[in-house]
Amino acid sequence: MSNLNESRGLGRHIARKLIIYKEKPMPDLSHIDPRSAALLVMDYQVDTLTKFMTAAQSADAIACVPGLIATARDVGMIVIHVVVAFRPGHPEVSPRNPVFSALKANGMAVAGSEGTEIHPAAAARDGEPIVVKHRISPFVGTDLETLLRANGIDTLVLAGVHTSGVVLSTVRHAGDLDYRLVVVRDCCADPDAEVHAMLLDIVIAKQAAVVTTAELAGALVQTEYSIHAGMRERIR
Repeated sequence: MSNLNESRGLGRHIARKLIIYKEKPMPDLSHIDPRSAALLVMDYQVDTLTKFMTAAQSADAIACVPGLIATARDVGMIVIHVVVAFRPGHPEVSPRNPVFSALKANGMAVAGSEGTEIHPAAAARDGEPIVVKHRISPFVGTDLETLLRANGIDTLVLAGVHTSGVVLSTVRHAGDLDYRLVVVRDCCADPDAEVHAMLLDIVIAKQAAVVTTAELAGALVQTEYSIHAGMRERIR
């Protein structure tokens, strides 16, 4: 009985914290300069969205991501696509890695297969970098950090599936590398709605500004206006 009461108490505590975080004002995004920011669109792949999630679970993210990508392109922000894929036979997968061993056992995530293709809603344009990873974090064993440093990036805007996988892993890793972080909540999705909400409202919110697509778009328009106004003032 005591364990049950403790569990109930913990549940109420989490619920209260969720309410507290949802009532917080929108984070300040005035520091975001599109010239030094990158949008990472992560694991928006056919299998990730259709085989590991139901249509209802992925519908909102699929609907929102085209607008997010368009907004980033419109303000001149670099868009980087991140996908997970393996060579035939999955030689990159260690037997000590249970997550990717399961993919290997089922013959999934083979480079060039239909399931590894980027979903049409998040399709890459010619010239946009595509980072291929073999682990959950897009930084492990890839050239992502080289891309970011070469382009003078200090701020990452994150959209991805799943929230409990690539999004959380990227926030932790990028936070340790001292990047400023923005997570676009309606362009993230997870098979577990409760875990999704808890991570965005409590865990990830400690390291990143968690905003909606509309909130980010409004901030970027204001920032772009300020940049152009400053340039006109210098010309005078």
